[in-house]
Amino acid sequence: MLLMLLLVSSILVCYAGNLNGDFDITWGDGRGKILNNGQLLTLSLDRASGSGFQSKHEYLFGKIDMQIKLVPGNSAGTVTTYYLSSKRSTWDEIDLEFLGNLSGDPYILHTNIYTQGKGDREQQFYLWFDPTSNFHTYSILWNPQRIILSVDGTPIREFKNLEASIGVPFPKSQPMRIFSSLWNADDWATRGGLVKTDWSQAPFAASYRNFNANACVWSSGASSCSSSSSSTSRPTSKSWLTEVLDTSKQERLKWVQKNYMIYNYCIDIKRFPQGLPPECRIKL
Repeated sequence: MLLMLLLVSSILVCYAGNLNGDFDITWGDGRGKILNNGQLLTLSLDRASGSGFQSKHEYLFGKIDMQIKLVPGNSAGTVTTYYLSSKRSTWDEIDLEFLGNLSGDPYILHTNIYTQGKGDREQQFYLWFDPTSNFHTYSILWNPQRIILSVDGTPIREFKNLEASIGVPFPKSQPMRIFSSLWNADDWATRGGLVKTDWSQAPFAASYRNFNANACVWSSGASSCSSSSSSTSRPTSKSWLTEVLDTSKQERLKWVQKNYMIYNYCIDIKRFPQGLPPECRIKL
C-alpha cells in the first residue's frame, strides 16, 4: 500500500493538469482566481492590493515548468514573481522576477539564488520576445549538481554545486514551495524607481497555465523519490536528476548571455571591492 501511495503521488506530480490540485491562492482578497475548471490561474493588482499563490506541495529537487503571460501595456512599477523558497530564517530560494516597464520597452527578467539566507547573486536579462502577447514556458531545473533556469527550453542561467570544491553553499537539504505574486514595487522596479505605477491602467493582470512538476515531493520528512519508489517509476521519469547542459544548450546559454544579459554580479567589481564571490573566480 505504501509503494502504491508513493507511485500515485509521483504520477500526480509529474502529470498534474488541474491547478486547483496544485496551488492555493494565499492573498489578494479575490484578486487571484483559478478558472476554466482549473486550467487557468490569474493574478491581478490594483491600487488596494496585489495577489499571490503558493504550491500545495514542497519539493526537494525537481524540474518545474509553468507557462506565464505577463502584464501587457504600461506595466511600469509592477513586479510578477515566480520562485521556489524554503521560507526559513536561513532560507534557500531560486528566484525569477519580471520587472514591468513602459509600453514598448522590454521587460527585465531578474534572477537570484539564495543559499542559507544569502543572495546577492543577481543576473538580469532582456527577453528576446514580447512576454505579454502570448504564454511562454519558464522552467527551473534543480538537481543535486546544478540549477538551470530556462525560457521556452533555452537555458539562460546555470548555477553549479561547488560546495565540495570551493565551499559555496548549494540548496540541497531544504524543501521548497513554489510561490508567485503580482505586486506594486514602483519604489525600485522600473529604472530604479524613477518610473511610477500608472494606476489609471489598473487592474494589472498576469496569467498562468500548463504547470508541470516532475519533482520529488517532500512530505512528513521523506521524499517521493526515495529508493522505495524508484523501482516502480518509469525509467525516464527522473532523468532530470542527473541532467546537464549538452553542447547545443551550452551554445544557446552563451548566446543568451552574450546578447540579452544586462547585469551579472560576477563581473561587478565596484560592488565587490574586496573581491568577487568565490564562484565567480573560477571558470564555470
